[in-house]
Parts: sequence; structure tokens; C-alpha cells
Amino acid sequence: MTFLPTEWLAARRRAGDALVVAWLAGIAGVVGSFAVASFTPSFVATPIADSLARNLPGAVITFAIVVLGDLGAKLNVVAALVLATLLLAGIALVGIAAGRRIDGQLAGPLIATTVSSVVTFVLTGASLASIAAGVGVGSVLGGATLLAATKPAASDASGRRRVLGGAASALAFGIGSYLLGEHVGSDRASPPDVAPTTDESVVAAVDASLAEADEKSLDIGGLEPLVSEGFYQVDINAADPIIDADEWSLTVTGAVEDEPTYSYDEIRNLDPESRFVTLRCVGESLNGKKLDNALWTGVPIMDLLEPAAPADECCVMLRGADGFYEEFPLSALRDGFLAYEMNGDVLPRGHGFPVRALIPGHWGEINVKWLTEIEVLEGEQDGYWEKRGWHGTGPVETVAKLHAVNDLTDGRVEVAGHAYAGIRGIKRVEVSTDGGESWADAELSEPLPGDDVWRQWRYRYDPPPGSHEVVVRATDGTGSLQPEEESDAFPSGPTGWVSRTIDR
Repeated sequence: MTFLPTEWLAARRRAGDALVVAWLAGIAGVVGSFAVASFTPSFVATPIADSLARNLPGAVITFAIVVLGDLGAKLNVVAALVLATLLLAGIALVGIAAGRRIDGQLAGPLIATTVSSVVTFVLTGASLASIAAGVGVGSVLGGATLLAATKPAASDASGRRRVLGGAASALAFGIGSYLLGEHVGSDRASPPDVAPTTDESVVAAVDASLAEADEKSLDIGGLEPLVSEGFYQVDINAADPIIDADEWSLTVTGAVEDEPTYSYDEIRNLDPESRFVTLRCVGESLNGKKLDNALWTGVPIMDLLEPAAPADECCVMLRGADGFYEEFPLSALRDGFLAYEMNGDVLPRGHGFPVRALIPGHWGEINVKWLTEIEVLEGEQDGYWEKRGWHGTGPVETVAKLHAVNDLTDGRVEVAGHAYAGIRGIKRVEVSTDGGESWADAELSEPLPGDDVWRQWRYRYDPPPGSHEVVVRATDGTGSLQPEEESDAFPSGPTGWVSRTIDR
């Protein structure tokens, strides 16, 4: 029988104990960062998640969007949390090794605290959250070191005490930091500290438009009214930018005679308009629910662009504070809009506060949020999603969605949904209750004012015995029928007739 040297076994135990303590320190560092920053761009995991989203191969991003959907974004955040923990754990290991070499009880924790703070600051640029991450790492190493020192260094109990000390420190630090982070997070998630317009004529126009939408909405169980109660949110960020309106500005640059810069107050002082605009996600499933409508208040893009005297022959790149950018033909911006309010309130942070772009007839993703620059180009360039293989700037596909199935008291079945075709509008929705063999017109909600707005539809019928397939299709304002052939979301958005099997 072969016996392993005692020294080798002791070294293995010390290495294992050090790995456990380092891992606990990494967790504490991440939690410490969260305590101060919450889930904002200052959180240590946020730039890692953003980097993954921006630099993973296009095929991986497409798979995450088309197949995984919202789960893909969540997995990206989980991966970023793991990587952030590994990074800080690695720094903790360096601190442990340095402390042993220097042979000073607090040398290792101090080194790990300093290095963790510096590395986190390089990642986030946030001093307070970076210090908190460093303190989290250092506190665990310090607790482990102090408890281990209560026994002789050569004792087997010393390593175990080191792990217990690290675990106790991590638990205490983690609980306190998490509770603090939840409190900070609720503050960070609060609406921007800006009041909506108080101009009586604007307020009256908004109230009248919202009342009109409420009056024209069909009362259908399980179906949102014409102004969405919960507007979907999709962007490229793990955490959205937090922008101070007083420090924000929008600049027109590029092939222009002048490069004007506008403050938030200057834009709000221009003559405002309110428009209903519907947005649809290019990466959603055919019958998905990332299609919503709101009343937006703002100013036409050309009111800001024309004073710069842009060249007429090409295109424009819109850029946001989050690094997102998208190109449009200059002609597409003729009806473009810059919104700073939504449904009579200040634009929420998640929808682009202080100002976002709305370009009629295009997919939702390319309506740039947190807009900071309008660059007039001399030649065509690919936008963010075009570089990844998508054709997001093309016109939206016509769709009639089937989202509600209700049993009526008279024995009939009610099916309902929304229909949308961008600036082409919706002329007609047809329903088949026999799998597409025959068709009947559905009832449509009265159209809201605007060129880029959805409509509700509903159809009531006597159901046949057993199961049957309901199919819906829409005709746009030009008379073109929604394509029957199904296609995936990539690269130009999903198409096809929506169907659903109903068993009654």
C-alpha cells in the first residue's frame, strides 16, 4: 500500500480551504457591489453581461433571441454573475497567496480589497460600488484569517476555522448587503425626477386622446385595450442607463452645415405633439405578445434636424447612450418622432428617458432609446442589428394575433386579438373556424388617429362539437393579404397565419 506524504495531504487541504474561502469572497464582492449599485450599470456584473451580449457570435445571439426569448437574456445575466464571482474569487486567491508569502495576518485581505476595488472600478467606472465590492472580498478573507488564527497554524482545525470564518463573514456581509441593495434598487427603479408637462392645452389633448382610445377599445376578457396596460421592453442592455436630464444633450453631427446641440428643456419647449404609435418586436414568435401601443408626446425629428441643413442624398445614424445605433434613410425620418412622454407621464427609464426615437412602420428594436446623437452620413453604414445579420430596419410584417378565447353565456365562443401592419394600417381581419376552409369577417375596433397604430378584432361563433382549428389573417390598408407562409423571426421578422386548436 502506498502512503501519501503528510506534507502533501496538508498542502491539498490548505489549497481546498483557500478555494472555498476565495469563492465565498467572490460572492461577497458581487453582493457588496449590488448593495450600493443595485442592478444598474454600476453593478460589477453589468458590464460583463453587456460585453457578452455585444461580443458573442451572431449565431449565438440569434439562437438566444429566436429560441430562448426572455430566458436568453436571463441566462446572459446568470453567466455574467458567475464570471464576476470567478473574477473576484481569483483576486481573493491572489490575496491569500500574498498574505502567506508576506506572513502578515491582514496583508492578504488588504491586498485583495485594494485589487478588487481597482479592477471593479476599471469595469464599471463607479467608485462607491467598486469599494463595496473590495470590502466584500476583504471582509471574508479577514474573517477567515482572524478565526483561523485562534488555533496554531499547523493544526488541522486551523483550515476548517478559516473556512467557517469565511462562511460566517460572507453570510453576515451578504445578508446586510442584499437588504441594502433591495432598498437602493427600489430607489433606482423609481421614475425620473422630472415632472410631465403642465401646459393646459397639451394635457387636455393627451387626456382627450386617452379617453378616445378607452372609448374605442372593445371590452374583451383577456385582451389588452388599445392603449397597452403593460408595454414590453427589449434592448441590448443588462441594466438600462440612468441619465440625469440636466446633464443630457442631443447633438446633430456629420454631413451638416451646422452641429446644433439641444438640452432636455430646449426640446420640451418646442411645440409638442402627441401620437399613438405601436411597436412590435422583430424577434418575437408569430403569436407572441411583444406588440404594444402607447400615446407618445414629443416633437418631430425634423424640427431638430432641419436647422442643421443636412444633405438630402443619404441617411442618418441614430445613437443612444447605451452604445446602440441604427441607420435609417433620411426619408424615413421625415415622419420620425422624438418622444419624451408616454401616456401623459414622463418617459420611463426603461423606455428611453430622457428622449427616444419613434420611426413609423419599423420594428421596435431600431427605435433608438436614450438618444444622444443624430449623425447625418455621407454613405450607407450597417446598424447594430444589421451587423448581426438582421434586417430590422425593413417595414414590419402584417399580423393578426389570436390572444383571447372566451366562452360566452349564450354558448358561443369569442376569439379576439390585435392586428398590426405598421404605416399601412389594418383594413380587414378574417377568421376561419374550420382550419382555413371558409372565412368570415371579424369585428374591428374603430381606428385611432395615426399612421402606425394597431386595431383590436373579435369574432363570435357557435362552436362545432369537439376540437376545431381557428385561423386568423389580416389585410393591410393597401389591400395586401397577410402572407400565409410561415417564416422564423430571423432575419426579417416572423410571418404566417396564426392558428389555434380549440376544444369545446
